[in-house]
Amino acid sequence: MIPLSTVCLRAYLFALVLLTTCVNAAPSSGSGDLARRQSSVKMVFAHFMVGIVSDRNSATDYDDDMARAKSIGIDAFALNIGTDSFTDQQLNYAYQSAAKHGMKVFISFDFNWWKTSQAAEVGAKIKQYGSQDAQLKVGPNGDQVFVSSFAGDGLDLDAVRSAAGMSLFIAPNFQASNAASPDGAFNWMAWPSNGANKAPSAGTNVTVEAGDQAYISALGGKPYIAPVSPWFSTHYGAEVSYSKNWVFPSDLLWYNRWTEILDLAPQYVEIITWNDYGESHYIGPLSSPHYDDGNSKWVNDMPHDGWLEMARPFITAYKAGSKSVGDYINRDQIIYWYRPSLKSANCDSTDNTMKPADDSTGNFFQGLPNGVDTLSDAIFVVALLTEAGTVQVSSGSNTKTLNGQKGANAWAVDMGVGKQTFSLTRGGNTFLSGTSLKDISGDCVCGIYNFNAYVGTLPASEPDALQSPDAFQGFTSGLAPGICQPTPSLGTAPPARLIPTEIATGTTSSISGPNSSNTHSSSNNAASSIPAIATSITSSSAQPSVLTTTVPTATAPGTGGGSSTITALSQLFPMNCMQAGQVWAGPAGSDPPAKCDG
Repeated sequence: MIPLSTVCLRAYLFALVLLTTCVNAAPSSGSGDLARRQSSVKMVFAHFMVGIVSDRNSATDYDDDMARAKSIGIDAFALNIGTDSFTDQQLNYAYQSAAKHGMKVFISFDFNWWKTSQAAEVGAKIKQYGSQDAQLKVGPNGDQVFVSSFAGDGLDLDAVRSAAGMSLFIAPNFQASNAASPDGAFNWMAWPSNGANKAPSAGTNVTVEAGDQAYISALGGKPYIAPVSPWFSTHYGAEVSYSKNWVFPSDLLWYNRWTEILDLAPQYVEIITWNDYGESHYIGPLSSPHYDDGNSKWVNDMPHDGWLEMARPFITAYKAGSKSVGDYINRDQIIYWYRPSLKSANCDSTDNTMKPADDSTGNFFQGLPNGVDTLSDAIFVVALLTEAGTVQVSSGSNTKTLNGQKGANAWAVDMGVGKQTFSLTRGGNTFLSGTSLKDISGDCVCGIYNFNAYVGTLPASEPDALQSPDAFQGFTSGLAPGICQPTPSLGTAPPARLIPTEIATGTTSSISGPNSSNTHSSSNNAASSIPAIATSITSSSAQPSVLTTTVPTATAPGTGGGSSTITALSQLFPMNCMQAGQVWAGPAGSDPPAKCDG
């Protein structure tokens, strides 16, 4: 059973009153001095969903998240909690791991599950963890326990303080019109909207900057937690009880918002989110341990690690108080992202949202997600350059040559079906070059409307994949039978490397990564005709394994004759069996796949 807080039902209304309410009350005595004293201590937080990580068995399971986040400049995780039975166990693990890595954490109470009448219980939970070494504390003397929330308007803050029995800094996600009462406030709305928690509509576009100004005005000099998020897409159908299906316009939002953050220079920034896979705004790794609540249908093979990398120099610049990121870029990088298929793909016959579902929240739409008309069919490219250079982007048959200046550059290039390639040159020399592992399809990947983003980088990031079985728990629910398998297929390092060393006559070819499509017809069919004896090798490389083989010209189906290229991963997916002449190379103690011929 999926725990209640596994999925945050983001039915939170961002009312237009936010834009029109002006709080004229003067800040309380001393608050201006407090703001000035804090002004040099800027911090970056990342929102972390505890409700999906009940499969973690020790503090060690948090270590990679803590180390990874700290390495790019994130100061603390906002630990979003509901009222699940496993919450305390996971909080203890998180606090222990954070302390080991020099990270900070704080509790963010999710009022989809907590009730505003539970002020005493909220205070008691704060007291339970407020003295832990990893607890984030702020204030002039560094003794105020930092606390936040998702929603919670109407919570009795005095009762919370009384129950906690310690000095608190409460910065909840109250609406802007209620933001004057706490010590600070967190704005959740990191995406342009229509003011009612959906994408902008004709004549109604509430920008993120408008939200900034509404909160800053209401806070009257108190610290503001500004939101920054890369994406938003959710696509749950009748297969779950929390059906919801909409997008916010995101496109180049991640780049544009960080640029705004440098200009705004707020006291705090909160990234939404580290691991909310269900709404597609995760920047943490797919491999971060978690249970699947049904999101794996659009999250599998869609890493977002590149967004984390892109944020690194922006975070450094923000903390330094700089308005420009250019001085903080110390190596050339290209970060690119795009959806896996065109908006024109018609998935109605197989999509998981085509069956009627509960729409009591107003968040469910059948078929195409609400708001898709606000998205562009484009490849989004950010080049972080140490000096000027030429960036070339090829999306299918569409090739664009772009002149990049020293610093951060951003472009949108028309999306084309097929392979996606990128390069950086200077003075006739190539500095970066590569092809994405994910092709763009004119059809429906896994039969659904997938408006999540695939994010890649040059130089290439380490392979990243969902971990089986927990992260694939709900994969097939809602999918057309047999249309997709619950397994990664992007060429992440497989558990074995199968390298043929004795081959029949034919043509040899080799590649360093697989075809990116989930249906590798020529590769997989070619694999079935390998007349080879395989031996295992070991390697410390984290790059996709390469299977170099000779395929007899006459028996290479789907190619019209000639060579075919396959990878070790293709060898096992989707057949999940070993071909004649192959031997299992590990890992040690694991059972080998069955022979394909039985």
